[in-house]
Amino acid sequence: MASIAVNPLVLKDVVLTFGTNSYEEHVSNVTFTPTASVLTWKGLTPTSVHSAVTTATWAAALTYVQDFETADSLAVYLFNNEGEEVNVTFKPRSGSGPSFTATLTITPGAIGGAIDAYSEATVTLGCKGKPVLVPAAATV
Repeated sequence: MASIAVNPLVLKDVVLTFGTNSYEEHVSNVTFTPTASVLTWKGLTPTSVHSAVTTATWAAALTYVQDFETADSLAVYLFNNEGEEVNVTFKPRSGSGPSFTATLTITPGAIGGAIDAYSEATVTLGCKGKPVLVPAAATV
């Protein structure tokens, strides 16, 4: 059996674009999460048990700082474009490695928060289909 090397992912310098706008300075967390269900059917005998898994649906959760003063901020973008679909690129390492592309449906986030703290919001955006893994460009 082969021993497979690992290159653990640490998010430090990320690229996150919605269409042509870059929002990595606005976001402190981005997580694409699949959700699937297990279906089970049982017959009238102990050996007649069948299971299947549904196709996963995906969503992207973003934690971002609220900024409603900057015209093109992520908070304003989400607020103004509810229900719209946008092509998003998430590159976990800005200088190297693969990226992920997805079409997300915009949902606005929360407004406000606690006193004497940065107002953060977390929003979950629906993903049309599955994110696409785009391999890193080959270096010559």
